[in-house]
Amino acid sequence: MKLGKVEFCHFLQILALFLCLSGMNQAEVSRSRSKPYFQSGRTRTKRSWVWNQFFVLEEYMGTDPLYVGKLHSDVDKGDGSIKYILSGEGASSIFIIDENTGDIHATKRLDREEQAYYTLRAQALDRLTNKPVEPESEFVIKIQDINDNEPKFLDGPYTAGVPEMSPVGTSVVQVTATDADDPTYGNSARVVYSILQGQPYFSVEPKTGIIKTALPNMDREAKDQYLLVIQAKDMVGQNGGLSGTTSVTVTLTDVNDNPPRFPRRSYQYNVPESLPVASVVARIKAADADVGPNAEMEYKIVDGDGLGVFKISVDKDTQEGIITIQKELDFEAKTSYTLRIEAANMHVDPRFLSLGPFSDMTTVKIIVEDVDEPPVFTSRLYSMVVSEAAKVGTIIGTVAAHDPDASSSPVRYSIDRNTDLERYFNIDANSGVITTAKSLDRETNAVHNITVLAMESQNPAQIGRGYVAITILDINDNAPEFAMEYETTVCENAQPGQVIQKISAIDKDDPPNGHQFYFSLTAEAANNHNFTLQDNKGDVTPYLSGAVNLY
Repeated sequence: MKLGKVEFCHFLQILALFLCLSGMNQAEVSRSRSKPYFQSGRTRTKRSWVWNQFFVLEEYMGTDPLYVGKLHSDVDKGDGSIKYILSGEGASSIFIIDENTGDIHATKRLDREEQAYYTLRAQALDRLTNKPVEPESEFVIKIQDINDNEPKFLDGPYTAGVPEMSPVGTSVVQVTATDADDPTYGNSARVVYSILQGQPYFSVEPKTGIIKTALPNMDREAKDQYLLVIQAKDMVGQNGGLSGTTSVTVTLTDVNDNPPRFPRRSYQYNVPESLPVASVVARIKAADADVGPNAEMEYKIVDGDGLGVFKISVDKDTQEGIITIQKELDFEAKTSYTLRIEAANMHVDPRFLSLGPFSDMTTVKIIVEDVDEPPVFTSRLYSMVVSEAAKVGTIIGTVAAHDPDASSSPVRYSIDRNTDLERYFNIDANSGVITTAKSLDRETNAVHNITVLAMESQNPAQIGRGYVAITILDINDNAPEFAMEYETTVCENAQPGQVIQKISAIDKDDPPNGHQFYFSLTAEAANNHNFTLQDNKGDVTPYLSGAVNLY
């Protein structure tokens, strides 16, 4: 391919050089018909003696200097008296002039894409006096373009996305190739686009480079990515033009065109009846071929005998339906539940509603497994009362527990002695009857809180606990006592009837309406007529006072 390009460039160079030289010769002939001249005392008006612009073909491949053109003054008689001088851009380094003939040559290979033209100045000098015989003239050497640059995709490779199921002709992305050749000369920089890889799914507009979908109903779930190869060819795509390629990776973006589907029509899970409330029973998931928000779904229980016992929620990360317990399970009450569960997309695309409902149904059966449960008391708390005067062995009350399992194992009772360290009470292991084991004293302990254990006979490790509060009823078994030891002083000039001391009494017993005390002097003290005691009868406050009067 490279050899063909070089040969073609050589052909263009030779052709352009021929045309250039041919044009020069014709111009020289035309200018020789009217030569300027000098006469003493007056000067005839001259035309410019150089052309305004020369052309030289870029990328000349020859070994000899490339002929550019010829400068000639009408004053030059061809006798060697005139010399030509060149100055400006590239003079001497790129362009040289034969000072005798005015022939200009290029000594280096020129690249239009590097520099498109050079501005130079020319002079014709008298060789003897070194004075100008013509005014200095400026001219341009323009580098003539050849097709030596292929189109390039400066922004490639490209990536783009287009929604799946897009109609034919949907724009995907625009690619652009640039050609460094001269866009104003010929077709070297005129590019057309074609698709080398990616049919029949995509097409490209030849002039604009816009890539479009070419097949309807492309399905992301079948294939989500395509690799396209786009070619840009100059010379308007004609033979001999140069080309460049780029790749375009097109990803089909998801739309919600797939409903959720349960992999199975029914599920079954076994759970123990002892599972706590809020525990996870099962996880189910409907499959959705879509991704991202289009695959988000919600679950709900729409029917079944498990409504209110179970609930279902969605795991936002996995899109699973999580079934949890809302109420305690009891194998002895119900051994299984059936749930009818629906999964539905949260974001439905109206364009695809004709495909059918974007939801699915399944059945979940939950089997409750029996667990060997501890005995259960008929009451969470038993309240009992007994008099502190009760004799040892007095029956206080009865507790009852049963094995909730289907086996209905017999139950044996005992008292947790950590709650009855003094062993005040006994319990019959078979009947659950609680009796006193020793004398009780309300004033020492008015309430006893004990724990009763119920164990299965067949499995002693299964232990239930019941709680009993035993209140001790008071009897009048305590005599009144003075509240304190009294020591009273009295002045010798105390007046008769003067109160010298108030006294009170207490009783450890606890009658509902309080105590009523009666005060009197002992027989020995009653013979002492210096003091009297006044009893405040009828005062029902817990503490009564007496008054001692001095005569």
